[in-house]
Amino acid sequence: MNKKQHTLSAQRRNKAILSVTLAVICIIYVLPVVMVLINSFKLNTFVKTDTFALPTGEMWAGLDNFIKGMTFGNYPFLDSVKYSVIITVLSTALILVFTSMAAWYIARVNSLFCKILYFLCVFSMVVPFQMVMFTLTKTAGNLHLDTPYTIPVVYLGFGAGLAIFMFVGFVKSIPLEIEEAAAIDGCGPLRTFFLVVVPMLKPTMISVGILEIMWVWNDYLLPYLVLDKNLYRTIPIHIQYLKGSYGTVDLGATMALILMSIIPVIVFYLTCQKHIIKGVAAGAVKG
Repeated sequence: MNKKQHTLSAQRRNKAILSVTLAVICIIYVLPVVMVLINSFKLNTFVKTDTFALPTGEMWAGLDNFIKGMTFGNYPFLDSVKYSVIITVLSTALILVFTSMAAWYIARVNSLFCKILYFLCVFSMVVPFQMVMFTLTKTAGNLHLDTPYTIPVVYLGFGAGLAIFMFVGFVKSIPLEIEEAAAIDGCGPLRTFFLVVVPMLKPTMISVGILEIMWVWNDYLLPYLVLDKNLYRTIPIHIQYLKGSYGTVDLGATMALILMSIIPVIVFYLTCQKHIIKGVAAGAVKG
């Protein structure tokens, strides 16, 4: 075997090892979702005793777990769905509009203030939520940001770091001459941004929107700390309250509601994942 054949053989072996490794990692990540799917159709007793068994025979619960989870307690599940949708849509809209405008200003105005502001936004990405959650809860209460219609302001603060980081990288790749031509044609800053810059920001906006929707929809801790749980419950909080007397939990109903909550996000992500790759690549051109 000559040197070239030996190199090709080594490359094929390395690719095979990499493929097997990635396949194992993929199975590890998918396994919890599969377990939720399996156990959502089992009777509660068998979820505890035969966790990894398929829901066949006497284990089969059909749709009873889903019905029980949606009708458990005195808080309507559809209200939880409504509040989750409201918070997710409003939060994502605020993040996309305000962070894209801020990123455009930071990228185009080359001043010390903008540089400091940009690095503060990037630094906020590494600050753990647990460090500020107690003071944040009190501040949100004092400012009346403790409803589904006002909590998106809090999400705007936490989501600004990643969004501005991605938007700034993309705006720097846009030729400044395009905006100068718009100004010569009589466009002011707002018209230039919304009519010229925003259409070119579409790939990154889609990527940021997808990431923020997945984060806000699945978030449990922030709504739990800020919202009045007797009045407003998101889907993760509703699942947390699936408890009976003496703290017993109906695991079958819990698994059913967890499945209902993750299916929309999984479908949404699989549909839009190509836009995430395009947006991240576009935002990494310059920066």
